[in-house]
Amino acid sequence: MSLDMVRNEVLLSVRDLSVAAEGEGGALRPILDRISFDLAPRQILSVIGESGSGKTVLARTIASWLSAPLTVTGGEVLFRGRDLLADPAHARSLAGREIAYVGGNPAGALDPTMTVGAQLVEKLRAVRPEITPAEAKDKAIRLLSAVRIPAAERRFHEYPFQYSGGMMQRAMIVDALISDPALLIADNITQPLDVTVAAQILKLMRELNAEFSTAILFICSSLPVACDASDEVMVLHQGRVVERQAPAALVTRPGHGYTRALIAELPTLWQGGPEGRDERQKRDQRAIMSVNGVSKAYETRGKSGKALVQAVRDVTFDVFPGDNFGIVGESGCGKSSLMRLLTGLERPDGGTILFEGENVGAASPARLRELRRKFQLVLQDPYGSLPPQSAIGAILEEPLKIHRIGTAAERRERARAVMSEVGLPADIYESLPTGLSAGQRQRLNVARAMILEPRLLIMDETLSALDQTEQGKLLDLFERLQAQHGFTYIFISHDMTMVRQVCSRIAVMYLGETVEVAPSERLFFEPGHPYTRALLSAAPTLEPRRYRPEDCLLDGEPPSPIDLPPGCAFASRCPSVTTRCRAENPALRTRGRQALAACFLVPDPSVTSDEPMEQSDV
Repeated sequence: MSLDMVRNEVLLSVRDLSVAAEGEGGALRPILDRISFDLAPRQILSVIGESGSGKTVLARTIASWLSAPLTVTGGEVLFRGRDLLADPAHARSLAGREIAYVGGNPAGALDPTMTVGAQLVEKLRAVRPEITPAEAKDKAIRLLSAVRIPAAERRFHEYPFQYSGGMMQRAMIVDALISDPALLIADNITQPLDVTVAAQILKLMRELNAEFSTAILFICSSLPVACDASDEVMVLHQGRVVERQAPAALVTRPGHGYTRALIAELPTLWQGGPEGRDERQKRDQRAIMSVNGVSKAYETRGKSGKALVQAVRDVTFDVFPGDNFGIVGESGCGKSSLMRLLTGLERPDGGTILFEGENVGAASPARLRELRRKFQLVLQDPYGSLPPQSAIGAILEEPLKIHRIGTAAERRERARAVMSEVGLPADIYESLPTGLSAGQRQRLNVARAMILEPRLLIMDETLSALDQTEQGKLLDLFERLQAQHGFTYIFISHDMTMVRQVCSRIAVMYLGETVEVAPSERLFFEPGHPYTRALLSAAPTLEPRRYRPEDCLLDGEPPSPIDLPPGCAFASRCPSVTTRCRAENPALRTRGRQALAACFLVPDPSVTSDEPMEQSDV
């Protein structure tokens, strides 16, 4: 059967679908307003729109996962011609079998008392009882490997708490794909992932779409990702479909003002950037944070006994006052482990972390508490990082109480002032955070960090859960706060577009090591390490690419941090590997203009290979 014939067979037909939220007194607030579209086998339709446009409500309605206070007020959802809204029992029988749903928040989605592999096998055999346990295991391991979970056969036997956030997201994608569904609803599945893994997930999604004639409804907050992933893009605005076009036509000839605004506000990789920050930075300043040869390993227990996971390996860099310093890399590269060391949540096994000249790793608990008044952490999860039972005002006042700062009246005044600074309305002071949007929650997290008036803010994937509109608003906020208070920022992120927009200097991590440190302009236009080029080739953008994915994207898996190979850890995936790379591990070496790279292929011709590296270069 030809592709056109397959696509003529409409699998999903949504007709005049309307959904509303029930408020006090039974009043209904419209969320979706007369949504209509068709989706055929082997077709991928992306749905794009800002937070609150109704994307996730649409996805959950089709998946029969709608719950109070949301209610369907009109329309039909026809799957193979049968209305799922009119027959809830039939809709439930399709869930997880013919219709699969995977969201972008994997936390808590799996049973913590069972291994990931056992849960995947149980899911597959529940929907396909004719498959033997051995066949189910083989398929689960094959899919875990396909979504680039390292050492898939070993990870099959691990528990959810042993997976990183990125790995958990990939495991949930496997959970959705394992039954070979006819319709896959993918709700922001790439947003929490680093760029190379996201690119591989999109590739896997297209392969599934072609091989099994799977129709895919791809809910997305990034217009470049939506265009890259799909055959057509449908734009939602305030609960209505305002436009639907093929990606190329949408970008070159947008028909609606909202679409044009989305395109206009997109940040760029190779146009603009943090101009002038490199020149303004004074290298004769004392570093506010200096990281020197820091390493950290974690003990784990496997089938063959105890082993060490080499999470952070000999990391070195300086962060100067007023700097915006970025740390980027794939999931599992050691970014979050490094964050725990920088903030004193854990102590390094080797090396030193100096904050204003004082060793954070050697500080007593009492002294570390005092130091934390000067450096604060803002986490990724806008939902799990706030206590749901505490009022917003109480959340903000808590750090002041812990450090015994001010009277009750002074703490309240300070909390209200910080709320105003980050753009939170004063009338929510006594409210719980449950009614806040993701963007508002992150503003509250920033306010909670600011209230102690720290000198350094460490942002660990703080914006990764937000859509591009909310990200832009928060970045504007960070710039304004930096101008007002002189903050220094460390941005830990997988989002190359975001770090390009705000960071003056960037460190690239791979398998626990820093493989490149460079000013933003130099790193994006003249990357010194092939891994950096791979990250740039996979970054979602509507710009013409400087680095082609087919030339740079990575094959295979990173080596296991438990069993590191000799030589360069990137050698097994590098398109330009040499014999020397497999035998020696290159150290960071200067390549001029405050840039360093750990690669034998890019020595600076103006210096000798054994020239000592100056601390000011790092």
